Amino acid sequence: MKSGEWSLGYSLRSDNLLYMSDNKAKNKSKILSIDIINLYKYLTDNKNEYIMSKQLLRSGTSIGANLAESECASSKKDFLNKLYIALKECNETIYWIDLLKETKYIDADTFNSINSKCEEIKRMLSASTKTIQEQLKEKEI
Repeated sequence: MKSGEWSLGYSLRSDNLLYMSDNKAKNKSKILSIDIINLYKYLTDNKNEYIMSKQLLRSGTSIGANLAESECASSKKDFLNKLYIALKECNETIYWIDLLKETKYIDADTFNSINSKCEEIKRMLSASTKTIQEQLKEKEI
């Protein structure tokens, strides 16, 4: 396969590092989703908190869902758009987890565990979107 080609309609092959990085982000987002689901169960069952926990559940699981959706992207721009949506959802998840900590629904250890996973995924997605955006600009020239 030539550099810069699509493979099965989803992954940029201009360098294998970007391809592997996107898979890592997807795998890490699945682990995060499981943590978020378990935290949601804890918050609703033990803390009777339904509003913020539902928002956290939606944004936290949406990261991986958008990365999965990106696998069927119809173009590089569509692929990039899905990554940007995942990045925004990641940022929203950080907001909700911080709010839950500040309102004392979760302890510092729970916050640190989930926040560090979100920050890592956020860095990966930021780097990927930047790289893809640069590739798209180079192609336009």
